[in-house]
Amino acid sequence: MEIWINPACSKCRSALSLLDAEDAQYTVRHYLEQPPTVEELDVVLRRLSLEPWDITRLGEPAAAALGLAAWSRESADRDRWIKALAGNPTLIQRPIITADDGTTVVGRSHEAVRSVLS
Repeated sequence: MEIWINPACSKCRSALSLLDAEDAQYTVRHYLEQPPTVEELDVVLRRLSLEPWDITRLGEPAAAALGLAAWSRESADRDRWIKALAGNPTLIQRPIITADDGTTVVGRSHEAVRSVLS
């Protein structure tokens, strides 16, 4: 299992605490230091059954600088959004957890984190 975190994020710390309490085996990826590639984001989004705008933190300064709130959310614009997330990882919602079986969740709730535990 891999979890993408920002150590300053309380939801990330909460997810890690829950994984530890369940003795889960996982790898931590500090995604601000090791940003996901366009290809990795595409895979994660497909596993989540979400679009890039669904996991974009529009309240971030980078979102305002890029004018993301005004970007089209049509399938033809999907690649543009993914490239923006890859180039500005602060925009990615967190934590994202990918289980060994490929199950992937945005682990902002205890229920979501528990859903990837076997």
